[in-house]
Amino acid sequence: MRDVKLDDMDLPFEERWENLTLANDFMFGKVFQDLDLCLELIRLILPELHIERITLHERQKAVHETLDTKGVRFDVYLHDDKGRIINIEIQIVNKDNIPRRTRAYHSIIDLEAISAGKIRRYQDMPEVIVIFICAFDLFGQGRHVYTFRNACAEDSRLTLDDGAKTIFLNTKGKADEISPRLKAFLELLNGKSSDDDFVKRLERRMSYARQNLYWRQEYMWNMFERNEYIDEGIAIGEERGIAIGEERGIAIGEERGMHTANIETAQRMRQAGMSDIEIHKLTLLPFEDIRNLLQ
Repeated sequence: MRDVKLDDMDLPFEERWENLTLANDFMFGKVFQDLDLCLELIRLILPELHIERITLHERQKAVHETLDTKGVRFDVYLHDDKGRIINIEIQIVNKDNIPRRTRAYHSIIDLEAISAGKIRRYQDMPEVIVIFICAFDLFGQGRHVYTFRNACAEDSRLTLDDGAKTIFLNTKGKADEISPRLKAFLELLNGKSSDDDFVKRLERRMSYARQNLYWRQEYMWNMFERNEYIDEGIAIGEERGIAIGEERGIAIGEERGMHTANIETAQRMRQAGMSDIEIHKLTLLPFEDIRNLLQ
């Protein structure tokens, strides 16, 4: 999850689960699995399009995942009644790669549309709108909304009209350029409730999600499968290795970071009640290490 930090892993699982907010991508996907809420959200973000209904709706849609490629997993992916494809992503941490990620997302969505076999001419390419909801101001201008289209460098009034649009919503915006209802939604992502009807419905949906035992189990498994703290351990190992200034130091740092992260992961899995076999499958730690380290 994009908003999970190593410090959070020290909290009991139940406490983490009960405190998930809409800014968490897992909770975001579950909440907007509700078609009515999803439709209302895109109407708030794109009122000028007068979208009447959603014809295809998927959360955590996996695209082009193969044995040799990682692929992309979209948070919310839908088609509207005009054939437009809309992808919504929630982003908590600025990893300095979002503009190029949007370029990749547009390309992957286009390729997916072509692969479906329904596009026979270039003019049949659907309009694609990629929306990033960010808990930070990516462009530093204080706006709540930044909308990008391909435009002529010599005359910005001349647009390419290629059907591609990218929108960045900033929950930390200060400008007064959006509707009160959209602002209330963005403030909810910052943890601020309100009397807005849409916000209240979202809060009820979040309460329902927390009581769903199947989703609770799915969240737990996702945490272990994603191995985010293992990735963090590798990063720490790389950083320490680079500080030594030798390639061998980097290799040692990676190995130790991975091992330390695996042990920490195994400890938390044991606390969650998982068996030695399940822990071994997910961490690849030897059974002897699991028994010795987790006693």
